[in-house]
Amino acid sequence: MVDAHAFTPPLDALLEAAREASRLAYCPYSNFHVGAAIWAKGQIFSGANIENASYGLTVCAERTATFAAILAGAVEIEAVAVSCVDAPADSEPSHLMPCGACRQVLAEFARPETPIVVDRVGTFTLAEIMPMAFRLR
Repeated sequence: MVDAHAFTPPLDALLEAAREASRLAYCPYSNFHVGAAIWAKGQIFSGANIENASYGLTVCAERTATFAAILAGAVEIEAVAVSCVDAPADSEPSHLMPCGACRQVLAEFARPETPIVVDRVGTFTLAEIMPMAFRLR
């Protein structure tokens, strides 16, 4: 029997799940659909950005996916994919990356070597995109 937790899906499948999740985004203010997919507990958890008229209350795709995984009982994120499907083809890589708040949330639940796939940019480790992350444990 194969341990489901030992299996990591192909990162391209995780990226496709992030692209699909972006279609569910609620973004009437920015019109910027973002999707994220998290591999944890042997399954994919998806999320999308959810905006609010009070912009500070908006929640990013990476955090909605992370929170879905945690609420399902996951204790460790094993891989992440993010897709900003509305970004222009010539977007700077920095416009497609997870924001600082999302990086910090990921650092709470993922190891430094966790792969982070950013659509149209590349694959990084969490440590590469969040060096010297704040940690209390």
